[in-house]
Amino acid sequence: MDIGTNSVRLLVAEVAGSRERPALETLHRRMTITRLGQGVDGSGVLREQAMERTLAALREYRALMELEGVQARSAAATSAARDAVNADPFLDAAARVLGTAPRVISGREEAALSFLGATYDLGEQETAGRPVVVFDIGGGSTEIMAGRRGDILLERSLEVGCVRMSERFLHSDPPARDELESMELYLDGIMTPLAEETASLGPGLVVGLAGTVTTLSGLNMGLERYHTEAIHHSRLRRGEVEAIYGRLSSLSLAERREFMRLEPGRADVIVGGAAVLRALMRAAAWEEVLVSEKDILDALAITAAFGDAQATV
Repeated sequence: MDIGTNSVRLLVAEVAGSRERPALETLHRRMTITRLGQGVDGSGVLREQAMERTLAALREYRALMELEGVQARSAAATSAARDAVNADPFLDAAARVLGTAPRVISGREEAALSFLGATYDLGEQETAGRPVVVFDIGGGSTEIMAGRRGDILLERSLEVGCVRMSERFLHSDPPARDELESMELYLDGIMTPLAEETASLGPGLVVGLAGTVTTLSGLNMGLERYHTEAIHHSRLRRGEVEAIYGRLSSLSLAERREFMRLEPGRADVIVGGAAVLRALMRAAAWEEVLVSEKDILDALAITAAFGDAQATV
């Protein structure tokens, strides 16, 4: 389970193989937008209603896990739980609901898990001998990691995400030009130093994870409904991201919901998320990214199955 700033997600999987060569068969992959981190960027506090929405989703997930007879569970809480001063009461309540205590993971651990989840099934997509860069745009933070043949070369966690950027900069409907420009300038300043680091590695492949990236890929393909198989390992070019960002940022919230039929629940934060992706690709001069449906959830399943010290059985 991934208890994030924007959504709470569940993966139930049969895990075989070994830690070095895991094989996952997905039984259920669920996502519920609960916006746990609503307002946290400004207040530093989890709102009561946001906690209740998230706990309600976790109750549904617990019922499904019981139905499937799940043997090992692992739950991670990310940016909103890291930032909120009142996270402990929420985590205690979540532990009672789930029967296992969620752990608040650091940005570096989140990056490492995202990298494991995104790369274990790359197969022929991976460029032999050259580093792979993985980035995960979440609600409150963006994790970036690079590795080659099991060696970690770079890991960073940036305090920019689709919810954080939307709440901090975008207050008009549709977003005003000066709001967009302020957000873009801020993101450029954050991304430029990182881009220099990643460029020096000479990556052979760049992989993008999480709801912003997968939703933009679905929109780019013109999907009317979310189609995991079509989106997984699709590709997004920088020009396509620029065009979608321009379109989304020109629409009102109601128009974005209509345009985003495959994922209307993200309509209020998609402009902020697309701006993060646009700034990252611009700064790093990435012409194309590989889109992955495999992410931190897969890594949590792998570490739970093979006896990670933090997983409970």
